[in-house]
Amino acid sequence: MIKLYMSALLLSSAIFLNAQDVVWQKDIKSSTQDFLSQVTTTVDQQYLITGSSIHPKKITSENKQNNGYDFHLVKLNQQGEEVWEKYFSGKNQDFLSAAVATQEGGFLLAGTSYSGKGLDKKDASKGGSDIWLIRINEFGDELWQKTLGTSQDEEAKSVIQTANFGFMVAGNIKNAANGFGSKDVTVTRLDKNGKILSELILGGRGLDEVEKMIPTPDGGALLGIYSRSSLTNGNKTITNDDQQNSIKKQYIAKTTENFGEGDYWMVKLNKDNKIEWEKNFGGKGDDHLRTMVFTSSGYIIGGESRSEKSGNKTVGIEEGTDIWLVSLNTKGEEQWQKSYNFNNRDVLMGMNVISTGDGRNSKGVLLGGYTQAEGRIEADDEKFWMMYIDNDGNEQWRKHVKGESQKKSERLSDLKMNKDGSIVLAGTSAEELGKENWKIVKLGDSQIDQLIEKQNIKIYPNPVSDYAYVEIGFDFKEADIILYDMGGRQLQSLKTKNKVTKIDTQNLIQGAYLIVVKTDDDKTANAKIIKK
Repeated sequence: MIKLYMSALLLSSAIFLNAQDVVWQKDIKSSTQDFLSQVTTTVDQQYLITGSSIHPKKITSENKQNNGYDFHLVKLNQQGEEVWEKYFSGKNQDFLSAAVATQEGGFLLAGTSYSGKGLDKKDASKGGSDIWLIRINEFGDELWQKTLGTSQDEEAKSVIQTANFGFMVAGNIKNAANGFGSKDVTVTRLDKNGKILSELILGGRGLDEVEKMIPTPDGGALLGIYSRSSLTNGNKTITNDDQQNSIKKQYIAKTTENFGEGDYWMVKLNKDNKIEWEKNFGGKGDDHLRTMVFTSSGYIIGGESRSEKSGNKTVGIEEGTDIWLVSLNTKGEEQWQKSYNFNNRDVLMGMNVISTGDGRNSKGVLLGGYTQAEGRIEADDEKFWMMYIDNDGNEQWRKHVKGESQKKSERLSDLKMNKDGSIVLAGTSAEELGKENWKIVKLGDSQIDQLIEKQNIKIYPNPVSDYAYVEIGFDFKEADIILYDMGGRQLQSLKTKNKVTKIDTQNLIQGAYLIVVKTDDDKTANAKIIKK
């Protein structure tokens, strides 16, 4: 008992002694229940905050054509200042679920729409709810949009960009015609212009909900599914004649059995949308997968567990709902399992791999989430938390994050770690239910900072064809970035306060150039850049 008490005391000390600096905090206030889904980082370290809100103008105006939720986007610069704010509205409810930063600049948005044609929505409803995709440039201007769906209800959950600049969108469909259960998983591949290339329906005899999809280095994807299904059979391919080029929709039956009420169901797809492997992980209780990351040794999948040791779950629970992680190699074979407890109902919302400078090896994983009260509220319930684990899943430290203000109810939606070791956490903060403000906090953490290998200057992509990004590895208030040709002639000069700055090389002829950085406190760095 004494040993247990001392461990708890040391852990509590670790939480509060390791100070974090709040670089900035952005509060986006609302008088309604707003939903924040994600923070997406850009190459030049800006942030797109996405979710669903009721446009404030609707509340004050007499325009009753749409009183529902809309896609809501706010872009912030590196200093946390608003660059622009956008709403995309249909005539009914529209909920923005996911976004991905594209390699060419801009974003693809994926959400669930109950709207027909009208306002910002250009396509008619397919029936029920549909998946609504909108591609925008870096300024928030629409490039194209697409509505995916059938006469049944579909919802969007995750979106990634593929190696050939196309996209994969994962979501769920209820009671699909020719489907397997009450809810199945749907995966659609599209080219960069939104043309559908292939469709896949996955499911078992019950309910299956995809929660996350991540790209894999071989051009495929890993699906993380919350499964309440038993295995089934009946794979089939059906030609969908109402789609362009008669797209073939494949129906793939689940072949793994659940261990309990709800399991982690992992499905690895190759670049041709074929299943390489599938695995189930769970105990006899309810285990709900939330997120996953790709590491140098494979994958780490995580969520919440209510299961004791049972099934193929080899770790128990301490209280309420614990965080449960499973590490897999690239073939889906288990490497280790770990469980972590914060009291009450622990919810995992994000994971980021901490990598070496070349990105080939990982130094561990940063986790983020919140603890939801069940019954009696503990001291640190309803607060953002972070935890750092090593490559073997051993906990190194955990911290609660308050930011510049602390409300009664705060729930983390997402966290992202920047290349310089700073961290952005995004979630909702409310004094009362129904009035959820968006809270975005950027932190500098000395312990994370020590894990990051930094270069004085880094340029990517290099060689470059149009735009390059100059990353400055040391601290400064203001710097000059100067571009010289190899004869020493100055071609460009610009001032910046940003750690990552975008420069235009489109007018340069093919060859080698020198970039020099000079800061206001006399620090200098230089690197060669190749224009192809």
